[in-house]
Amino acid sequence: MESRVKNILKYLFWAAVAVVLVYFCFRSIDWEQFWQAMQECRWEYVILAMAFGLIVGLVRGLRWQMLLRPIDPSTSVITCFNAYNICLAANLVLPRAGEVARLGYVVKNSSKDPSGQRRMTLDKALGTLLVERGWDILVGVVMAVCLVVFARERFGGFFQDILKGLGGARTLWIASAAILAIAGLFIFLAQKYKDASPFWGKIWGFLGGIGHGLGSFRHMEKGWLFLLYTVLIWLLYWLTSAAILWALQDVDVFAPLTFLDAFFIAMIGSFSSVVPVPGGFGAFHGVVGGFMKSVWSIPMGTGMIYATLNHESQVLIQALAGIGSYIHESFFRKS
Repeated sequence: MESRVKNILKYLFWAAVAVVLVYFCFRSIDWEQFWQAMQECRWEYVILAMAFGLIVGLVRGLRWQMLLRPIDPSTSVITCFNAYNICLAANLVLPRAGEVARLGYVVKNSSKDPSGQRRMTLDKALGTLLVERGWDILVGVVMAVCLVVFARERFGGFFQDILKGLGGARTLWIASAAILAIAGLFIFLAQKYKDASPFWGKIWGFLGGIGHGLGSFRHMEKGWLFLLYTVLIWLLYWLTSAAILWALQDVDVFAPLTFLDAFFIAMIGSFSSVVPVPGGFGAFHGVVGGFMKSVWSIPMGTGMIYATLNHESQVLIQALAGIGSYIHESFFRKS
């Protein structure tokens, strides 16, 4: 009961944060201009963007399967695809709950070894998830560098301002160093006292499972395919952002934006996931609208037109895909 109350309070807190963010983002909107843009929107491109969003889930499922199969060869693509869809749908309701559901589904569908134990455990699955996130961050950094190098005149100044800001944020760097030091101390204590204390023994076992999941990357077949999937995922995010720009090409303020600009929007929009509000409501709108204003001098209220169309179309396809995957997992796979 106490745990349920905490979860409810946590959800209410982040829901309140989302409401506040939405309010501050949308308070400057010219609603007459907004509805005019909706009338001029080319909805076939919005549907295309939703299709790209659905394909992202399939590619992510294929990529995650490559990490899971060295641990449990029976892991199927449909399990990974359904787990990813349910994860996104769950995050629309409760931030970060989707990751737990995602790991739980692959564990539940894991085969058993001769002793009757699940080959896939929560800690091992978590390790593979960390590998995924690590590669996504790495590719995102590479893309940012490419923008600075090959589109310096258009985006270089913006990224230089960000780097200067980070360089001056001593508190951020100190906090990051402190977190790494605490994590290192925690691992050291678990390793040292794993045999002397049941508590530290369980912690060390859990950390070992995560390490096993992280190490699955070294045992993949066709590692180049994993990298190809990673690039393809980001390409689909790029195409999703571009499709929304194409949908708004008849709106004067968005007409000058190019395919390259869509690449920038896709990368910047991904930063909003750091804020754990339900479904990214408010966070995505604020990040994308704010950067549009900073880089292209598009008024915040006008930038909300693009952000709303992009975000809400993806929320819709995530909800539909999540419901479909849940029905498939709950009824068809059981039967």
